[in-house]
Amino acid sequence: MPLLCPIMYQLAILLSVWVVCQAQSDTQLAPGTPVIQLRLAGDKRKHYEGRVEVYYSGEWGTVCDDDFSIQAANVVCRELGYVEAVSWSPSSKYGKGEGRIWLDNVHCTGREVTLAQCESNGFGVSDCKHSEDVGVVCSQRRIPGFKFISTLANNMQSLNVQVEEVRFRAISSQRKRIPISEGYVEVKDGGKWRQICDHEWTDMNSHVICGMFGFPGEKGYNLKVYKLLAKRRKKNYWGFGVNCTGNEASLHECKLGHKVELKGNSTCEKGMPVVVSCVPGRAFAPSHAQGFSKAYRVEQPLVRLRGGAHIGEGRVEVLKNAEWGTVCDDSWDLKAATVVCRELGFGSAKEALVGGKLGQGIGPVHMNEVQCSGFEKSLTDCHFNRNALGCSHEEDAGVRCHVPDMGFQKRLRLSGGRNPTEGRVEVLAERNGSWVWGTVCSDSWGTIEATVVCRQLGLGFASNAFQETWYWPGDVSADAVVMSGVRCSGTEMTLTQCLHHGKHLQCPKGGGRFAAGVSCSESAPDLVLNAPVVEQTTYLEDRPMYALQCAHEENCLSSSAAAATTSSYRRLLRFSSQIHNNGQSDFRPRAAHHSWIWHECHRHYHSMEVFTHYDLLSLNGTKVAEGHKASFCLEDTQCDEGIGKRYECANFGQQGITVGCWDTYRHDIDCQWIDVTDIVPGDYIFQVVINPNYEVAESDYTNNVLKCRCRYDGHRIWMYNCNIGKTAKREMTKLST
Repeated sequence: MPLLCPIMYQLAILLSVWVVCQAQSDTQLAPGTPVIQLRLAGDKRKHYEGRVEVYYSGEWGTVCDDDFSIQAANVVCRELGYVEAVSWSPSSKYGKGEGRIWLDNVHCTGREVTLAQCESNGFGVSDCKHSEDVGVVCSQRRIPGFKFISTLANNMQSLNVQVEEVRFRAISSQRKRIPISEGYVEVKDGGKWRQICDHEWTDMNSHVICGMFGFPGEKGYNLKVYKLLAKRRKKNYWGFGVNCTGNEASLHECKLGHKVELKGNSTCEKGMPVVVSCVPGRAFAPSHAQGFSKAYRVEQPLVRLRGGAHIGEGRVEVLKNAEWGTVCDDSWDLKAATVVCRELGFGSAKEALVGGKLGQGIGPVHMNEVQCSGFEKSLTDCHFNRNALGCSHEEDAGVRCHVPDMGFQKRLRLSGGRNPTEGRVEVLAERNGSWVWGTVCSDSWGTIEATVVCRQLGLGFASNAFQETWYWPGDVSADAVVMSGVRCSGTEMTLTQCLHHGKHLQCPKGGGRFAAGVSCSESAPDLVLNAPVVEQTTYLEDRPMYALQCAHEENCLSSSAAAATTSSYRRLLRFSSQIHNNGQSDFRPRAAHHSWIWHECHRHYHSMEVFTHYDLLSLNGTKVAEGHKASFCLEDTQCDEGIGKRYECANFGQQGITVGCWDTYRHDIDCQWIDVTDIVPGDYIFQVVINPNYEVAESDYTNNVLKCRCRYDGHRIWMYNCNIGKTAKREMTKLST
């Protein structure tokens, strides 16, 4: 059956993109079939999803969700130029529309070429309200040969304009540089690459081009070189100009400019195709194709991203008064998101995320109702409301940014796994003048190293790091190792940026049975300690040794307790801790239930031998006393409203912490202390580290550390100035000096 030839144009209006399609066909539709246009509308959405709106009889209207189905959604998506529908949503998920409700009780077989062919009550016959407006989510894959149309207010002619792809065509001197940030701008039209005439080309156009390729800004280039090359090249110009405002996320969203009269090869008044040169962010400084010398630096002076699964995405956090806080999503849009992306050295924003989609932050909400022009140097330069009253971390704003193509995925692969997100890690390395695939030695291999692999492959977070992979298919010999001694900090963009042995390999166990492996996931938990609870529940207790035998067996006392008599006392610094899971997936022990360790004295299982470290430090950072808390009962003590508990330790049940829940260790539980019997009065730093050995992957490890100032006079103890994360480290350094 001949498919409908879809025509679509995208027009940025009030920060949202309307997708419009004019239904046409290579063959005539049945006589009497109404001619309609479709678009996807609504706030806070992606371009391939939204409220279904129909243009009929000179008026835009909506579609009621009564009897709507995935078959009808497929018809809508194909009519809009997408391959298929992923899902559909009732009850005005994308907001209530306006005007007429054109269609109700829509019944489609899925084979129709236009929604107008589906059975319904008839146009304008409906008993629905706009609270029943239907929405769809389409596949991001477009139908090959999809054509864009630009119908401007000053030019209502239908211009069939096909833009399949956009690329940089680099000259020979630029092709070995990664990323490619300079070259001729070419669009793919009808399967052929064509240049754009630089007549009326503006800096705003260049700004958009750089943004869509992952670069924060544009710069000048050597015009003489390109003029000389342009005279030698065969010209094949695109038939249209481009008119961008500078805030578009890609060239596809710009309006069409002048129509170029195609007269042989002399189609450009200045005789030059468009050339654009972009400035890479500091994390993507150009380097030779054989290696990447720059590490991914996530820290920024005023703004940072946290909780994202991929490079260039995350929850937006702002530094104010030496404390990191979040941004409320009220009025959050692509302009503000783009300011953040460019400030951090990425390109324009692909998406402005709302509703704490990338995990909830901690601390204050610093900014609300942010309004940006899109050209500010920093998010802090935008207008915003400092009063975030009523905003909770459930409304934390996030971004997804365009990033440069660094070719990371071409130098690393996974093999032997049960699915594309897991497998044995294989690296492309140069050996004896040729490039070969080899394995990574698993000595020192852990979750942090696995996290870098998953990020490099664009597969999100690491859910597991494997030190034995013999059970996966594939003939892997012991001499196939091409990398050993890998140690990562977790901020690297590629595995080769981590410390490793280089060409001098050292892998005592060999790389066959013990080749490194990973399993990746799009989501991860994020544990955060409630600082006020620690600060408010601290006290000293003198407890007799005879009542501490179980704790002593589990190494919860200082070394001097080994020589203590049963009638002596130990002085304990006791406190409660409340550990929240603010991430996107449940926190589960790495060890399977059958491998948990039974402790006879306390009559319970340990699912993680060390879940937290408790330390008392001198002001110069020297450890003077320590404790540890084994995860004997990891469970949901309480949850946010509307979230049900999933984990309960009673009767040897499953252990874990659900997203939106927290586990409370009360001050009166064994080992919930630091043995301070041997310390002298003075000022100290109290420190708690959650998941200290990185046994379980998290989306953010920087908020796993809590530090407080502590004063002990020999009889009483005071805890104050408790802080979390790197802010805590900075605060403690300042106080100690």
